[in-house]
Amino acid sequence: MNSLKNVLSPLSMNAGAIQDTLKLVVIGGTVETARRASMSAWNGFVDSFFLTAHFSQEDYPYDWLMHWLSKQPAWGRSREFEITTRSVGRNGLTQTTTGDLEEEEDDDDDDALIHGRKKRKVAFMPSVDTTHTIYYRGHWLRITRSKRYPDYGHSGSLKISVVARNNDILKKLVLEAKRDYEKDAEHRVHIFMADTTYGCWRWNGARQKRPMSSIVLQPGVKDMLLADCKDFLCSEEWYAERGIPFRRGYLLHGVPGSGKTSLIHSLAGELGLDIYVVSLSSKGMSDNTLTTLMGNVPSRCILLLEDLDAAFTRSVSRDSTSTGTPKEATASTGATETTDGSTLSLSGLLNSLDGVAAAEGRLLFATTNHIERLDPALSRPGRMDVWVNFTHATKWQAEGIFKCFFPSQPANPVASNSSASSSSSSVATVTDASQTNLPIARRKSAHSIPLLTEEEICTLAKTFADAIPEDELSVAALQGYLLKNKTRPRECVEEVAEWVIQERVTREKLKKEKAEKEAKEKKEAEEKEKKEKEEKEAKEKEEKEAKEKIERKESRSKTKKARSDAAQGDSSTPLESSSNSSTSASGASELSASESSSSESENSTGIDADTEESVTSEEESDKDGSVAVKDETKEKWVTVSPPPPSTASPTTSDTEIVSS
Repeated sequence: MNSLKNVLSPLSMNAGAIQDTLKLVVIGGTVETARRASMSAWNGFVDSFFLTAHFSQEDYPYDWLMHWLSKQPAWGRSREFEITTRSVGRNGLTQTTTGDLEEEEDDDDDDALIHGRKKRKVAFMPSVDTTHTIYYRGHWLRITRSKRYPDYGHSGSLKISVVARNNDILKKLVLEAKRDYEKDAEHRVHIFMADTTYGCWRWNGARQKRPMSSIVLQPGVKDMLLADCKDFLCSEEWYAERGIPFRRGYLLHGVPGSGKTSLIHSLAGELGLDIYVVSLSSKGMSDNTLTTLMGNVPSRCILLLEDLDAAFTRSVSRDSTSTGTPKEATASTGATETTDGSTLSLSGLLNSLDGVAAAEGRLLFATTNHIERLDPALSRPGRMDVWVNFTHATKWQAEGIFKCFFPSQPANPVASNSSASSSSSSVATVTDASQTNLPIARRKSAHSIPLLTEEEICTLAKTFADAIPEDELSVAALQGYLLKNKTRPRECVEEVAEWVIQERVTREKLKKEKAEKEAKEKKEAEEKEKKEKEEKEAKEKEEKEAKEKIERKESRSKTKKARSDAAQGDSSTPLESSSNSSTSASGASELSASESSSSESENSTGIDADTEESVTSEEESDKDGSVAVKDETKEKWVTVSPPPPSTASPTTSDTEIVSS
């Protein structure tokens, strides 16, 4: 009995271990089931009560919300953040948070320059792929910022979740962020560039708006363009009722430096539109890429095509010889030059401007310095509806630019009546409405410009305009001169005559250098062409001589072969009679003599000494062969008599011939 218990005792111990194992399995399964059930319940709760909104970086709401979040105190108090000095976001606005690190000294002068640069601010930005919680209008917002393509660096997304019954709280959040963003970005114009690699638009930066009063053109031009643009933007229904594509094109042509691009910048600021720039000569530009870009242009924007006459050329100069068409690769340069991948054609450009897939509602502006080089199909009405010619600066423009550079002090003193000052300010507002979009001065100007009276400024401006020649200097040249004298209005007027003379001398010098360079290039091209022609003629002559030499050599070989064949035929012919043999011998002698004489006359026409020597050697060998044939023939005739031909020797025959 005891032995039986001893045998069964290990089994009882194993049964306890199995029971413990089963208990652990049951407990683990219960915990895992509870975890999964809780997760499912939580997900159901989130799906039932949480509202989640996703924002892509390629769209404007992402910029609005990022700008709004940068001003929230909780965003700056994040417990996981990145420290950076690059606080300028994609929207061009400085994104500062409440947690930014600032120096205690000189807090009132944030824009002070140190060694020509602004002070760097250390910004604390919440980390990517981290969830942050912000309290907004009685709701807790869970915000997660992530990057979809980290390698590309620009594509990101934003996810906002909130517990609410409906999405009203998210609508209020987006509208508030939009108003806040537009208020801060009121004085900026956003620039977008065409990205041919990905076929999309890439944000390039934000620029300060330029007031229309800073653009000085011929009287009525600015007002005409501004009124036409505003009328177009308000006429969408009118175009739709008449079946006309809702597109408008403006062609600005004229001399370089006359203010074409500056006018477009000013119009964009005045109308509150963004600028989308397309470089038609960029690498990778093709018909399909351009069509895709044109189809993705927003409905209300300015589409800019700069230097349309140089769209299909990669040259750095645009003189009279430049046609704007790509040059064909030659045999000498085709191996060294590599293509830049641009396959854009004129047909593709025309279809992208007003084809079926072209965007509507945009203002198309194109600039060119040589309108005569444009294809008529590109500049026709429907594609370019309004043409504006820009010329060199006139006296009227010179006077207006001078007044823009040097402001005058108010005509009324500071202690004057408040009503008079208010009335004067209201009059100024009415007379120059474009001044309303000027940005607020952020800091005091570092340049001390003397404030002159209005009468003195008018007098100086008139004197300055009288010294400027009519339609000779560009507006850019006048602006450059005034920039050098921006704090010296009186000295600027006194020295303008000397500056005009210097400009003329410089232009004549540049013109002379250009003419000399063109003459030198032309001479080098002629010399190169002449040298190539001579080399070609010499090569053709050598090929001709080599061909003639080969033909003469073949002719000599044929003649030699014919003689050898004739000699073999004569030696194998049976000798029938002595008379016939003597006749044949005399005939062979005459034939050999004629052949040798013809060979000598033929070989006497050699082209050089080497050829003559070779011919002479061949003739001597031929002569020796003919003499041998004669001797052999005579030997045959002599040995026909009683001695057999085999017993005769050359020495005996020669002796007998001599004796005979």
